[in-house]
Amino acid sequence: MSTRRRELEIALQSLDRFHSPKPEMEQYSTPAVIAAEMLFEALARGHIEGKKVLDLGCGTGPLGIGAALLGACEVVGMDKDPVALAQAEVNAAKLGVQMDLRQGEITEFTERADTVIMNPPFGAQRKGADRPFLTTAMRCAPVIYSLHLSQTEDFVQRFVSRSGFEATPLKRYKFGIPYMFEFHSKAKKDVDVTLFSFLQKVCFNE
Repeated sequence: MSTRRRELEIALQSLDRFHSPKPEMEQYSTPAVIAAEMLFEALARGHIEGKKVLDLGCGTGPLGIGAALLGACEVVGMDKDPVALAQAEVNAAKLGVQMDLRQGEITEFTERADTVIMNPPFGAQRKGADRPFLTTAMRCAPVIYSLHLSQTEDFVQRFVSRSGFEATPLKRYKFGIPYMFEFHSKAKKDVDVTLFSFLQKVCFNE
């Protein structure tokens, strides 16, 4: 399993990143090592292979492409940035996988899926930017894997619990954000992020 994860990490590392990232959309590429671990956490729990996977805010496509490489039967990538989607299309072709790419606002997506894998905006530029992603994900799938700032763990757990989901912190990472925009003061900044799994609670009728 560790060998396969390393192979996936190398494959994702080869993909093109954002050529013209937009600061207001917090377009920070998910590091390949984190993306690979996210996907293998989902795979080990039976939530990737043979499943329909949705990548909300897919950007250039690493999470969705990785899900396809691990045997997802269908992968849908949703993003409102046409430039990022064009790069995602090139990346998918580079690794020889199929990915259904859709352009539009996250809140407009209503299609059902088995699993959502996503790295939503952290809210550094716009507070609460991850909430529409969480709301849409919970509307579309019973299983979600998502990255969030570690300092917001308590809020995230309360937020999803109100919608009938159980939140479990799986792993914590140092997420490296390179110098990309004029307002960045350092060559690289590490932020603490938490990988969550959100599972819809099953209600039994008495």
